[in-house]
Amino acid sequence: MKGRMAIIGDGEGVLVFRSVGMDAYSADDARSAAKLLSELAERYQVIFVTDELAKQIEEVIAAYASRAYPIIVPVPSVRGGSGYSAEMLRRQSERALGMDILSRGASGTHSDGDNNAR
Repeated sequence: MKGRMAIIGDGEGVLVFRSVGMDAYSADDARSAAKLLSELAERYQVIFVTDELAKQIEEVIAAYASRAYPIIVPVPSVRGGSGYSAEMLRRQSERALGMDILSRGASGTHSDGDNNAR
């Protein structure tokens, strides 16, 4: 495993990530994204997947959860996000920490009372 980072996304929007040193791969649909992910999993330690594609191949991504590498991270695309990547981050942090530290209360503050930390 080379240790580099890659991104899989729909369309040419992923090409922007090449400017920061990532290898960028385009997938037109869930089937091609899943195939590409399985190929890249042998060569990369971190693979970003745009959240629309990640949502469609959630089961494929889940198969890698018990492995140390690759780390698969859903991210919003250049067109914006659907909220899937934020939801995945919230679920994973809750799983790791045993509590949800990312949810916000109705007033816009953290539900755990972050106003007390001032």
